[in-house]
Amino acid sequence: MLKMYAEIIRIRFLTMLAYRVNYYSGIVIYSINIGAYYFLWNAIYGGHSKMGGLTAMQMVTYVAVSWMARAFYFNNIDQEMALDITEGKVAIEMIRPYNYLMVKMMQGLGEGIFRLVFFSLPGMVIVSFIFPIHYPSNPGMWGWYVLSLFISFTINTQINLLTGLLTFFFYNNEGIMRAKRVVVDLFSGLILPLSFYPVWAQDILKFLPFQAISYLPGMIFTGALKGSAIYSAVIIQVIWLLVLIVPLQFLWWRARKNIVVQGG
Repeated sequence: MLKMYAEIIRIRFLTMLAYRVNYYSGIVIYSINIGAYYFLWNAIYGGHSKMGGLTAMQMVTYVAVSWMARAFYFNNIDQEMALDITEGKVAIEMIRPYNYLMVKMMQGLGEGIFRLVFFSLPGMVIVSFIFPIHYPSNPGMWGWYVLSLFISFTINTQINLLTGLLTFFFYNNEGIMRAKRVVVDLFSGLILPLSFYPVWAQDILKFLPFQAISYLPGMIFTGALKGSAIYSAVIIQVIWLLVLIVPLQFLWWRARKNIVVQGG
């Protein structure tokens, strides 16, 4: 079974490899985006040495690494699932000798690894020559960040799977998928670190999984979290990873009992 899922990852990676040229322009677009944030945050900081728990240097690093990490954890698995359901392909997938949700997770991982190799890593190298990015000097910090990043991918994909499964019940799920993308980008800390939100908003977001996608990994990378705070951040991520399994399995169970195939 593990060999089969590994093959799924490999196939998706090779499929993405055929379109790798398209991602080179994406690196330029992300670099321009990071540049816009760089000048914006420099203007906001002004003479302040620290805001929201981040120095100006840490903020530049946070913005750069968060956007490049997004290229890794981002995927359109929910849209692929919606298409499978509306075209009737999901009925065939359900009778095959594998877990449909796990297959989609592995396909997302194959795509994420491709983006990491051909987008995120080259993008960070290029951005480093343009903007003052501060990399962790402690190898252990790199290890914690990589672990946190892979957990963030899993959590984001779980949310995508949940959104995709809603197509079984709403049939046309396009509006929910678009809303989900905006909510994740906004509340994950990608656009604005959560420490800059009002206290009441921070208190609410602590009870939502979005912080585990971008904010916590970014804070680990910048060094804003140290010692036991890093352990706490990773534990929070693991908790959300486990918690999201419950609604995911429940919706999948209900979907299989109430499937109405559209299209072919």
